[in-house]
Parts: sequence; C-alpha cells; structure tokens
Amino acid sequence: MVRERIEELRRQLELHNYKYYIENAPEISDFEFDTLMRELQDLERAHPEYADPNSPSVRVGSDLCAEFATVRHRYPMLSLGNTYSLDELHEFLARIEREAGPTDYVCELKFDGTAISLTYEHGALLRAVTRGDGTQGDDVTANVRTVRSVPLRLHGEGWPDYFEIRGEILMPYASFDRLNGEREANGEPLFANPRNAAAGTLKQQASAVVARRGLDCTLYQLAGDDLPFASHWESLQRAREWGFKVSHEARICHNVAEIDAFINHWDEARRQLPFPTDGVVIKVNDFAVRRRLGFTAKAPKWAVAYKFKAEQALTRLDSVSFQVGRTGAITPVANLEPVLLAGTTVRRATLHNAEQMALLDIRPGDMVYVEKGGEIIPKITGVELSQRPADSRPFEYITRCPECGTPLVRYEGEAKHYCPNQSGCRPQIIGRIIHFIRRKALDIEGLGEETVELLYDNGLVRTVADLYDLQAAQLAPLPRLGEKSAENIIRSIELSKRVPFHRVLFGLGIRFVGETTAKYLADHFRSLDAVTGASREELVEADEVGERIADAIIEYFADETNRAIIARLRIAGLQFEASARELDSESLAGKSFVVSGRFSRSRDEMKELIERHGGRNLAAVSGNVDYIVAGENMGPAKLKKAEKLGIRILSEEEFLAMIAGDGVRDPERSSAGTAPDEEPGHPETEGGLLQGGAASGHPEPAGAPANSGVRQGELF
Repeated sequence: MVRERIEELRRQLELHNYKYYIENAPEISDFEFDTLMRELQDLERAHPEYADPNSPSVRVGSDLCAEFATVRHRYPMLSLGNTYSLDELHEFLARIEREAGPTDYVCELKFDGTAISLTYEHGALLRAVTRGDGTQGDDVTANVRTVRSVPLRLHGEGWPDYFEIRGEILMPYASFDRLNGEREANGEPLFANPRNAAAGTLKQQASAVVARRGLDCTLYQLAGDDLPFASHWESLQRAREWGFKVSHEARICHNVAEIDAFINHWDEARRQLPFPTDGVVIKVNDFAVRRRLGFTAKAPKWAVAYKFKAEQALTRLDSVSFQVGRTGAITPVANLEPVLLAGTTVRRATLHNAEQMALLDIRPGDMVYVEKGGEIIPKITGVELSQRPADSRPFEYITRCPECGTPLVRYEGEAKHYCPNQSGCRPQIIGRIIHFIRRKALDIEGLGEETVELLYDNGLVRTVADLYDLQAAQLAPLPRLGEKSAENIIRSIELSKRVPFHRVLFGLGIRFVGETTAKYLADHFRSLDAVTGASREELVEADEVGERIADAIIEYFADETNRAIIARLRIAGLQFEASARELDSESLAGKSFVVSGRFSRSRDEMKELIERHGGRNLAAVSGNVDYIVAGENMGPAKLKKAEKLGIRILSEEEFLAMIAGDGVRDPERSSAGTAPDEEPGHPETEGGLLQGGAASGHPEPAGAPANSGVRQGELF
C-alpha cells in the first residue's frame, strides 16, 4: 500500500511539474503542490527501501558535497562555425545550395548558457555531463536533477531505449538578478553575467544550492545510434512530446529571405526574452542533405551560428576607482550609473590605463557609451560630448597607490602605471600568492582567492613561502573551512613539492615571465641557481628571452625579499632543478610550433607532445614559427598573421601524423576551411561521427565503421 502511494505521488508531482515548467499551464496551486511533495518526502524518509534517484523529491537537492567524476562523451560535443556578417552568412548558404540544391533550414535562437548532454535509458534520466573539452566532461547528474525543466522520466511513447539530448543550462534574468542581489547583500562578489552564473551554479558541490538558484534547461539536438527521424524539425517535435523543453521560437525557413527576417526579428525581440541569447543558429533540416554536405576539417558544412552585434547603451560615469594587480599594475575602473545591457545590469567597466582615458577624454559626470565585448566584458567606447556638463574639467590621473599610498611609477614602454611597493601592498601580496597556487603553477587545490584573503587577514600568510609552514589545526577554525577542507589543503600543499621546476619558476611571478618563457628558461639553464647567476647577456641567449625579460629577471633576483622567499622554498623541498627529459623521438627536432584553438585533448597535452618529439613551443606567431597547429576556434588575428607570413597550418590530425612519422596529409588544405570562425558556445553533435572518422580529432564511438559519415538521425 505504501509503495503504491509513493508511486502515485511521484506520478502526480511529475505531471504537475511538467504542466507548470514545460506547458506553462499549472493545474494546482503552489500550496497543493508543496503538500503533495511533503507527503512524498515523509513516506520516502520512512521507507528508504523504496528510494529512486529520479523521484521528484530529488529536485530540492542535498546539502551533501559531491565530487564530480570525469565522463567521456559517447558522442563528442563539437562546435559550430560562427559569423557576425550577413554577407558571410549568405555566402555560406549559397555554398550549401550549390552543393545540395534548394533545401529547408531550421533557425533557432542561440542560447547563452552552459552546454549540457543528458543521457536517457529506459525512459529515465541516467546521466548529465558538461561539455568539458568536447571529448569528456564532468558528471553533474545530481545537480541537473534539481532543474525542474529537465524531465526525470519521459512522457508519451516512441523514445529510443538509449539516447542523448544536448542543450543549454540557462539562468533566467529573474534568477540572475535575485542571486546577485543576495550576494551583494552578503558582501559576496557578484556574477558577471547569467552565463557565468549558470556555469558556476552547475559546478556547486551541494545540489541544494543548485536547487535554490532557479536554473532552466532548453534542449536543441538529439544524439543516438538509432533515432527514427528523417529531419531535425521532426526530432525537435518528438522531443517536445517526450517532455523536453524545446524552444517554441524555432522556425523552418525555406530561403535566405526568411532566414534574414528571422534574424532581424530576434535581434530586436531578444531584449524581451526572459533568458540570455546572443545569436541565431541556422541548420539544414534534412538529415540526408546533411550527410551529403559533410564537414570541413573542423565544423559541419550544414550549420552555422550568426552572432548578434554587441549591444550598446548610454549611461552616466559616476566616478573612477583604481585596482592594483599582483605586479603592481594600476587599472582604472569606471563606476557607472546602472544600465541594462545585453540582459544584465552593468555597473562597472574597465578603462585600461591613463593613455586610454586621455584618448577618450573621459571625465566623471560624462554620459558614456558602453558595450559588451563578446557579450561579456563591458567597455566604454565613447563620450556623448553634447551632454557634457559645462563645469567639467579634465580628469587627473592618480599619482599614488590607492592601497598603500606609495608614489606610482611608469616604466619605459609601458602604458600602465605601477606601485613599486611589492612587499607592503596588500593586493600585490595576495595576487602573487593566488598566481603561485594556480593550476599551471603549483596547482594547490582548495585555496581560492577568498581563502587566500582569509589567510592573509588572519596573519597566517604574507608570502608564498608561508604556505609551507601552515598546519591543518590553524586552518580548520577559519570561516568556510573545517577539518576536512583544512586537511585537503595541507595535502595539496605537500603534493605541490613534486611540481616540476619550470612550473615553480612560472609560479614565482617574475614580471614578463609567462608559462612558455619559464619552460625555455628551465630547459636552457636546468636549475634555479643557474638562472639566478646568469648575466643579462647569458639570459637573452635562452629562447623567448629578450632584453626586457632579462632585466626583469635580474631585478627580481636582486631583491633581498625575493631571495629570502626562495631560500625558504628550497628548504620546504620545491623542485629547483629540471629533471632529465627523455624524448619519444626527434621527429620534430629543429621545428618551432604555435598551438592555437581547441583540440580533442588539452592544449597542454598538445604542447607536451611537441616537446616529447624534440620540437619547440613558441607563444606568439612570428617569422620564427615553422608550423601552427590549429584547433577549433583559432583566433582570426593569429590566422591572418600566419597567412601573411606564409606559416604552414596543420590540423590536429596532420600534426599527429607528423609525429607518427607518416608525413603531413592533404598538403593543400587551408586552415580557414569553408566555414566562418568557430563558435564554442553552441556545441552540435551528430552522433560523433565525422567523415573519415578522425578528421575532427575526436575518436569514433566503439563499433562505428570507418568512413561511415553521419547516419540518419544522428548528430555529428
């Protein structure tokens, strides 16, 4: 009897949840819904033997913390090309029709959230995985179960026994404003935009926090081996019948004029939407036509994302404040009269440096034009001089550090001003510690910006060397920590002693010495003692080290405070010598590479492959570069410079063939392909099968035949 009542309550609650969140047609009041939910929770608590991970009760979340396991995507989540130009879009569509003849398209809004892949088995949610690097992502199932627009069990009939559906986890504007209001009241840092808020929320370790934040989910693409559809539009309609939230704004367009009309409408109408969107995705509807069109080296030939131009707003500049970075660099920040821009309220924008402020002739009280670069970072693009107050006076840039009062300096050739008080300026000290613990340096987990500030303010840490004197008993009583977190931090600090020399050198935070330069210094000198004792002339003999970097290195090691810190780090047991590197081969000996874009593996792994086969990694495109290994979303500026210099561009597949000794295939291929720049924010997957299998750099699913292309109903 109890089990039957539990099952009945679950069915009722799922139905009412669907009516409310998907159909927007509630049939009972919130009070009645909550009464049913409380009854279900009481019964489940009393009878744990009837527990079900897909019960509606899981939507309230749990306060237990969860680690995120890494899961490999069965069908890789790849990316679309993008364009900001209607002319480019028209050229793209013309190419399709030249190859495939007249065809229909599905136009959809491009949602500005965080990509998610949901797996269903036997009609129930099995797993939810973030995009990650496209090949593997984090298992966030417990958190996604709290999103009320995600069906835990499917409705209707006809769904495959096993399939995936892709879409975006969104934070509606109402949820975003409420969340930032709460954080502001609590003195916590605000989220920059709904996209960041959604991504950050999805990675919360307590699902109860996720449940309270009001996320939403819209789905737009199915993936599976045996999907019974001939067209994308049909698959969307069926997905809606099964209980998925599929955008009602999507339309079938029969020609370019209808596509243009859809874009023009939503370029304006998107401002009335309750969630963020930054463009339109145009896809060929017919799966058979998609198969005929195929792919470029990096993107499908049958789909593209058109990005809306940055939105601009006019608002008042109330004041200018100044931030101090870890190197002492001073950055002026505009404090604005709040204005709604691209779906978020903008209150601040960077002003870069004194030269930029002088160029704009910007003054407090001015009415200024603000826009978002890439719909994310606010920037001031101009001043409305017609509205400038009559008593306005030119802005006078500060001459002393706003944090410690030290007179500022401006180094030759530098646009920024600097505070030279490295050992006594709070934000510089905290910034250097945060740089030291970051993943590409000492990779000390459990220490974030807020925790470092907490340690500093409690007198526990003043330099990076102090980290190695910490005890768990000192950390446990601090707010937001506790014994387990304290023990994890101490364990991670201990593990950092194994980090190789080049990352320790990078972590020291020497001015101008980035990740790549630190590697070359470590390879050239092999020990910190050798770097410390090198003359200016000897330093510039190392790859990527010019006179400016050499001077910065000498200045760093001449500082008595820095030498004392290094002595303590040496006693702590950090790696100050490079271990002997065993090469897998010398197939790339004498060759220099720049790695740019996204790949099936991380960029760090790509660089490691280059070095293991005798090659050199360079940070920037120049005449010294032999090859560029280009992945998804390679920057257009790098591409243009490479083409101008005549640098050979390799796909990931060509690069892997090169180190395997197979030579470089398809020597005439251009990295530009036939698609516009790629857009990482709207991943599209058609079963994970590209023509030729490995062309994308992503492996085919097990059992997929070579050169199979895209099967009907699959996603690429």
